Amino acid sequence: MPYRDDLHDRTRASALLFASRIHRMRMLGTVLCALPIASVLAERGAPGWLWAALAINALAWPQLAWQLSRRARDPIAAEYRNLLADAAAGGLWIVAMAVSLLPTAVMATVLSADRLAAGGWRLFRRAAFVFVLAFVTGWAVAGFPFAPETSTRTLLACLPLMFGYHIALSLVTYRLGRTIARQNRDLERTNRTDSGSDLPNRRHFDIRTHDAFARFERHGDPATLLMIDIDAFKSINDRHGHGVGDLVLRRVADVLRTAAGATDTPARIGGDEFVILLAPAGPARAAAVAEYVRAGIAALSFDDHPALSCTASIGVSTTRAEFGTPADWLHDADGALYRAKAAGRNRVVVA
Repeated sequence: MPYRDDLHDRTRASALLFASRIHRMRMLGTVLCALPIASVLAERGAPGWLWAALAINALAWPQLAWQLSRRARDPIAAEYRNLLADAAAGGLWIVAMAVSLLPTAVMATVLSADRLAAGGWRLFRRAAFVFVLAFVTGWAVAGFPFAPETSTRTLLACLPLMFGYHIALSLVTYRLGRTIARQNRDLERTNRTDSGSDLPNRRHFDIRTHDAFARFERHGDPATLLMIDIDAFKSINDRHGHGVGDLVLRRVADVLRTAAGATDTPARIGGDEFVILLAPAGPARAAAVAEYVRAGIAALSFDDHPALSCTASIGVSTTRAEFGTPADWLHDADGALYRAKAAGRNRVVVA
């Protein structure tokens, strides 16, 4: 089904983005790790095959790991396997360095921080097991070499890894945090916005209505509800089609946005039902805004449908001391709207 294909594409794109971030950090990390490893190997007179292995690990492995993830059916699972392979390689390189103390500590710290950042405690525990297993096995096979001393040259070779990599990891984490915060804001906006009209939805309107009612109870600040219903909207849908009906809803929403002030809340609360919360606003301003909305909707024209016109009925209710709850206020506005409909539509009735 198309929607499933689209969901799969978006999920895969997100997984590849994760793998791409890991790839960039792996390219940096393997090169920086190679510096102290190379220093120790030179001091120990390592054989040529170890130097070849180091070159492959530092330069070729990041590209191979990226290809494995990119071509995998599940890029995230493939990347987790790559991260475990990184941990195993780290354990073996510590053996090759004969447990030189400072490079061992720095590499273990980098590997731990990376696994935690990428997969949390679950990945960290798995990676720690693989790291220890690779180290113990390799150390036993190599005859338990142990030379913990660290030369000045090796210490200096550790500095880029100690500082550069952690700064880079912090930047990646910061950018990821910014991205998540932006996505959360977008999600929150989506949760409080009606997609058909791009106005606030019922959920957001209810919150603002309760806030306005609370301010009225505490401070006496007046607020007014304009309940707006498009007249004979069903017949518009039946006669012209739902596409035209959707266009009418958007054009009505434009009128409401124009009428609302900076502190007001226009919203769509049902199929053809709209509302404007005017806060603060007393009866005089509310009547003027209601008439502006009514006239604006009646004046709408549609170039592709010259015979199409629409009107709206509007019920107006301003906060009063007799209202015990916001629901009472809404009921009063609904009653005024019902009377506007009963009186012939295309009119404003004040409760």
